[in-house]
Parts: sequence; C-alpha cells; structure tokens
Amino acid sequence: MSNKTLIIGAGGVGNVVAFKCAMNRETFGEITLASRTKSKCDAIAQNVKAKTGVEIQTAQVDADSVEELVALIREIDADILINVALPYQDLTIMDACAACGVDYLDTANYEHPDEAKFEYKEQWARDQLFREQHIMGLLGSGFDPGVTNVFVAYAQKHYFDEIHTIDILDCNAGDHGYPFATNFNPEINLREVSAKGRYWQRNEHGEGEWIETEPMAIKQVWDYPEVGPKDSYLLYHEEMESLVKNIPHLKRIRFFMTFGESYLTHMRVLENVGMLGIEPVEHQGQKIIPIEFLKTLLPDPASLGPRTKGKTNIGVFVKGIKEGEPKTVYIYQVSDHEKCYEEVMSQAVSYTTGVPAMIGAKLMLEKKWYQEGVHNMEEFDPDPFMEELNKQGLPWQIMELDADASLEVKEV
Repeated sequence: MSNKTLIIGAGGVGNVVAFKCAMNRETFGEITLASRTKSKCDAIAQNVKAKTGVEIQTAQVDADSVEELVALIREIDADILINVALPYQDLTIMDACAACGVDYLDTANYEHPDEAKFEYKEQWARDQLFREQHIMGLLGSGFDPGVTNVFVAYAQKHYFDEIHTIDILDCNAGDHGYPFATNFNPEINLREVSAKGRYWQRNEHGEGEWIETEPMAIKQVWDYPEVGPKDSYLLYHEEMESLVKNIPHLKRIRFFMTFGESYLTHMRVLENVGMLGIEPVEHQGQKIIPIEFLKTLLPDPASLGPRTKGKTNIGVFVKGIKEGEPKTVYIYQVSDHEKCYEEVMSQAVSYTTGVPAMIGAKLMLEKKWYQEGVHNMEEFDPDPFMEELNKQGLPWQIMELDADASLEVKEV
C-alpha cells in the first residue's frame, strides 16, 4: 500500500482505469482521480466505492497547466501518473512529471489542438529529459496503440525470425441504438477517421516510405471471429510509427478499422457541411469551432455503456519467416460490451483502452517493465503483459493460419 497513483481524466477510459486500479489496490495503493470537472471524478469514486469497497480520492486540475499539475503531483506525492486526459494535454502532463520526477503513462500520442495530425515526435523528444530525471514514460498503453504493439512483440518473440508484414484489424460491432454517436471523444474520433489514410512499406530500393491515401479509399472484408465479416477501411494510426522504428525486417504495415455505412454517411454529410472543421468560424457575433460544437450535440461516449450491445475484436495479422519457412499468425482479443459494463460501468471501447493502461502502470510499479527514458510498448518483454491481459479481463487468442493466407484489399 506504499504506492500513490494519480489518474488524470474522468471520461469513459478514466472510469475504467479507476475501477481496475482499485481492483488491484495492492499494487496501486492510494489512488487519486483528477480532472477539470471534479464532479465527474466524484461520481466515478462513488461507483468504485459501491462496487469494490475501495475509496479513491478526487481532485480538480487543469491539465493544460503545468503549474497546476505540478502542485497536485507534489500534494499527493504520486509515484506514477496515468494520463487518460485529452491527447492535446500529453506534453504539459509529461513536463509536469519531469519537473516532479514522477513516472508517466498515456494511451494516445500527442495531437496539436490546431492541426489534425498526431505523431510521437514531440514526446520522443523528451526522452533525454526523462533519462536525466531518472524516470520512465510509457507511451500508448491502450489497446491500439498498446496491446496491438505487444501482440506484435509477442509474435516476434515466439513465432518469427523475421516479421515482414503487419495488418492491424480493429472491429467494433457494438450497437448503441443512436442514429450517430462516437465510442470515444467525438473530436478525436472524427478527426482521426476523416483524415487521409497512410500506410508504410519498403520500395523496390529497400527504402521505407509512407503512402498517403484518400480517406476511406481502401477497404477489405475480414471475417472477425465471434463477430463475422465486416467492411474494414484503411486509416493512419499511431502505433505504426513506433512499430516501423522498432520491428526489424518489416516490409509493410497497415491499419484497418470497421465502419458501417450509416456511420460513414453521417460523417461525409457532416464533413461536407463543414461540421468537422477545426478552424474558428463566426456565428452570431461569436467565434466557435465547428467540431467542438458538434461534440456538444453528440451523445457523451461515457453515456453509451448501459445501452451498447455486441462485441469488439481487435488483433494483428502477421506474416514473416520462421526457420526459413513462411509463416502467418493472427492474434486477437474479443470483448463483450454488456459484460464490460457489468464489471466497470463502461462499454468495451473504453474497457479495452483502460485495462491495458492499468496493466502498463502495474508492470512499471512492479518494475517488471522499467527503463528510464520515453518508450513504446513493443520495446519490452511482451510475456508479463500478455499474462496480465488474461488475468485482468482481456483474454486473447492466437491462430496459426496457412502461410499463404492474405487480406484481399481493394480501392473503394
């Protein structure tokens, strides 16, 4: 009980992290949940106490303010900070951790609030600072990024001498009953989905290059176990950036996510009328940002839990060489929305992000994963993480497929 854990962010994922840290209190010790709106933290704390008997503390903090963050970290004397706030706030929270000498973990890489772009560059640039402060930063400890990175590392360790291609496959087959809603922060979700796609491959000269595609221009149909065949569209996703850096012999990596036709139609209409814009516009004498106004109109993702049914299936389809012979494996995890809600009062999209955040922090506190500096998930031994997934509610499966199995990809 000697550890002190600070969680920043009280959305759907913050709720899951609070529950799962409380359920592993022998590791996390005294737990404090903080956000800009303390009442959200209080509501989560009440639910955690009612379901687990564990009492967690709450606090108010502006995660855009390094000064406020530093004051809170020092007040509670935190040993680790779990950042499940907005990706826009990653850098201020990292800088506060560095100022206090406290270990850091997040689930999504930094996004600039004024530019629809996300990359690890500015977080990786803090590696030396973290080393000088003798602390660790673990980036992207969600599901994708996060578990998908660990799946690849596990495949590399146990099934391949060389990994040549990786396809990350993300399916949410849940139904929340609304005509249109997003399963996590609408602003982040819609920016991500409406952006141009990108994938990485080596050209004929052996040089790696990023290939850009139009949004939703490339798709394939994958038969997801326990879900069935679903249209899956090529997107850019951040874990590809670190896997390209850390997996040798790689020749290509892509990311696909499922979307129903209704979702895509709504998104295209919203984009066509300018509702996904991130630049301020004049409205009745006031400046508003369209996508922020849209976020106000849409259902709060945290409210979807009690009404969402169905399953998620997220995994990696990996091809390469073992002992000179071609090999293909598929590692995946299936979660049920209703079962997740029954356990922690959140649907599966929040659950599959929040549980890995807790696991990453648990391994850091237990020093099973610990190295000074800023790191990505695939840099560590995957076995302890994979064991925790099975223990903590995210059991995974692995299938060895025919060596010549492939994805049939086409342009829309």
